[in-house]
Amino acid sequence: MSEPRPHAMFAATYIHRQAVLLLALIATAAFAGEPLGADMIFQAPNVVPLSPRLVTSGQPTADALSRLATQGFGAVIYLAPPTVPTAVAGEADIVRGQGLEFVNIPIKSGKPTEADFRAFIAAMKKFRDRKVLVHCQANLRASSMTFLYRVIVDHESPETAYEPVTQVWSPEGSWKRLITTQLKKAGIIFDPY
Repeated sequence: MSEPRPHAMFAATYIHRQAVLLLALIATAAFAGEPLGADMIFQAPNVVPLSPRLVTSGQPTADALSRLATQGFGAVIYLAPPTVPTAVAGEADIVRGQGLEFVNIPIKSGKPTEADFRAFIAAMKKFRDRKVLVHCQANLRASSMTFLYRVIVDHESPETAYEPVTQVWSPEGSWKRLITTQLKKAGIIFDPY
């Protein structure tokens, strides 16, 4: 009887290892309840992860809101009035029911104010030690306020902090005015327009 050739043994070992790896990946995906390659954190329009601790988005579904704690979130800052047509009824209760913090800053569409931005700064500072979801209806308010916060409070590069805004929209009208005014007041020279 002849011994197995070395390359045949290597091939069998390689195939066995690949099969084990594939099974492990399938089991992990099944356990996580997500398909392989899922890149969405949760179901919402215009999801933009900014860091492991900060995500902006449009309005998440009620189901997505109910799973935020399992994804490590510790707080939600909602920047639209709770009476807008796309609002999730009982969002504050859904979020707080998981032990998360919830703040609503009801910024009127097309009418952001400096007071809104100051309230946003206070909320972000309060939740500095937590993973935070900042959202509105379509991530227009959220991306703009988060940009200002990152640049003015966290002293990030305006060019770097503005790039995620461009993934969602190009601020105009009252939003453009708020952004340029707040940057100017902070002594930051940056004009993406």
